[in-house]
Amino acid sequence: MTEGLSDDLTEDGRLVGAADAGRPGPSRLRVNIALQGGGSHGAFAWGVLDRLLEEDDLEIPGVVGTSAGAMNAVMLAAGLASGGHEGARSLLDAFWDRVSHEGAPRFGPATFAMFGPAAAAWAWAAAEVWGRAFSPYQFNPLNYNPLRRILEQLVDFSLLRDGRVKLFLCATNVLTGDLRVFDQTEIGPDHVLASACLPTVFQAVRIGDDYYWDGGYLGNPAIFPVIYNTTCEDVLIIQINPRSITRLPTTPQEIADRVNTISFNSSLQRELRAITFVSGLVEEGVLDATRFKRLNVHMIDAEEELRGLGAQSKFDTDPRFLAELRAIGRRRASEWLARNGALASTP
Repeated sequence: MTEGLSDDLTEDGRLVGAADAGRPGPSRLRVNIALQGGGSHGAFAWGVLDRLLEEDDLEIPGVVGTSAGAMNAVMLAAGLASGGHEGARSLLDAFWDRVSHEGAPRFGPATFAMFGPAAAAWAWAAAEVWGRAFSPYQFNPLNYNPLRRILEQLVDFSLLRDGRVKLFLCATNVLTGDLRVFDQTEIGPDHVLASACLPTVFQAVRIGDDYYWDGGYLGNPAIFPVIYNTTCEDVLIIQINPRSITRLPTTPQEIADRVNTISFNSSLQRELRAITFVSGLVEEGVLDATRFKRLNVHMIDAEEELRGLGAQSKFDTDPRFLAELRAIGRRRASEWLARNGALASTP
């Protein structure tokens, strides 16, 4: 049976036991990584990766990411290629440090949070109205994206070609409505920006004859690339978007926020259901185990902490906020390591 995965979901959509799966502790922990998107909440995944990379016996054959997860995935893969675990930790640190200082406009809805929740809500509502009235083709005709400069200055994309880590990024083809998965043989700055292109903020990214938006619409992230392209049977999903909430959304902002999280989780939920179904057939002997891979699916999330953060916080790049999310990620990773082998050391 697929480890850490039940045939059913709980009422709140959470995978039964996914975050608590016990794992027979081998001498080496070998696991693929799947990274969700979620704006600055990606700093949570940064913390998770930072903690995991402290384990000398950790091997990452493949990584797949979407949006902010694509940013983390590229830093992870390039860092591993150039300097091993410590190289990856350093590159992730450098990326999020740059984001906190120049990666997003500091005068926005999140900035107003210092004046209280009412001011933040007002600013966010104003931004929503502005976004419906104007497109990025109007208010950002030069298509300026501060992340491009950060990517170009920090990442040697040629390092990704060595195949040490199989890297996959998800994007949405605007014209066909299909999911596009880029791999390490072709990935450059445009591919990363395509995976993270919110259509209300940035113009669609053109690659060849096609145009791309954020991959979260169709795969946040897609898991099949690491299933089909590596021999590893373990996949660790680092989930950012909360699956459940504690009360009914009633304000326009709350409703829009919940619609966003449900939409950006839907593709992942469907894929996990398919994995559960196929794994059950393999376990029962209905499907040939030599042709269909047995999968162990794990998950690290921060449901309690992240469900209380509104959509506006995904644009908050304040260093203190990012550091708080990183600390939560490190803590969650330590808890997962303690349950999944004897590899955990003092965080």
